[in-house]
Amino acid sequence: MNKEQLITQAIQLLKDLIEIPSFSTEEDKTASRIEQWFTLHEIPYTRTNNNIWAVNKYYDKSKPTLLLNSHHDTVKPNNGYTKDPFKSIVEDGKLYGLGSNDAGGCLVSLIATFTYFYAKKKMAYNLVIVASAEEESSGQLGLNSMLDIIPEIDVAIVGEPTLMQLAVAEKGLVVFDAKVKGTPGHAAHPNTDHAIYKTIDVLKWFKDYTFEKRSPVLGEVKMTVTQINAGKQHNAIPAEVDLVIDVRVNDKYTNAEIEKILKERSPCSTIKARSLRLNSSSIPIDHPLVEAGIELGRSTYGSPTLSDQAVLRCPSLKLGPGDSTRSHTADEFIYLSEIEEGIDLYIKLIEKII
Repeated sequence: MNKEQLITQAIQLLKDLIEIPSFSTEEDKTASRIEQWFTLHEIPYTRTNNNIWAVNKYYDKSKPTLLLNSHHDTVKPNNGYTKDPFKSIVEDGKLYGLGSNDAGGCLVSLIATFTYFYAKKKMAYNLVIVASAEEESSGQLGLNSMLDIIPEIDVAIVGEPTLMQLAVAEKGLVVFDAKVKGTPGHAAHPNTDHAIYKTIDVLKWFKDYTFEKRSPVLGEVKMTVTQINAGKQHNAIPAEVDLVIDVRVNDKYTNAEIEKILKERSPCSTIKARSLRLNSSSIPIDHPLVEAGIELGRSTYGSPTLSDQAVLRCPSLKLGPGDSTRSHTADEFIYLSEIEEGIDLYIKLIEKII
């Protein structure tokens, strides 16, 4: 099948996926639609929960393996939508709909690319495609659950909207739950150990604290207090204030190192990480995939947003059609030309290394 036919079919697949609700952990129907693609193209595949995966026809375990991955789950639409989020609408070259940009355009472009190479002989790399679930919720049955099921992978392209530029590194994420404790009491009486007032200095500490190691690609570690909660009634001083802290970790720290620093230095009474598994990720700038992308006129950068790269154990490149700033916005869209460019560039990129 030629490239033009694949582009037409990929756009139709995306239109169909938009019209099937697929909130994270509820992707069974989009998984079934993706199965239809592989059936139509006579490509053997496996469905593991709501993850659909396949390997190239001439898979050879003696060769290194390149993973192509993107996700088919979405967040829930926000209240700002003026168009039906579950209706694929094409206007002025834009395809509107929930998940069109994040990450449906990437997903269908990678599926089309895999199909293009599926029956090719004598490739230097094996190809594995995983259309994964539960990316938006970092769920337990997403790509992370597939790594011991699919063949061992040596390098990956993760499809997320990057305007087809090369995200050679991605920040990790640690979410912390913290408490500031004080002495509870009646609001009418003096209290020198007031938990809410003590929180003022704690918040200032988080606002002003700077981690020492700066990454040339990902910049500084970014730490943000995102939630605060205390008290149940107007006349009672609470015993504690609960905080949630979002930390975006560069490639100079492991998540465990960030946890150790905050436990030792933060002024909170207690602080605990919810999970340490979403580490930063990267690929060497001299990796053949990156060099091939640069030869194709692509630029490199570090991404502040999280993706399924965080669960991989190998070098990975984040690359895909669409614009990250459109993700999770009202009236989400992707340009049809971006899908066409995405498929073309994915194919050219892989041709350079196989």
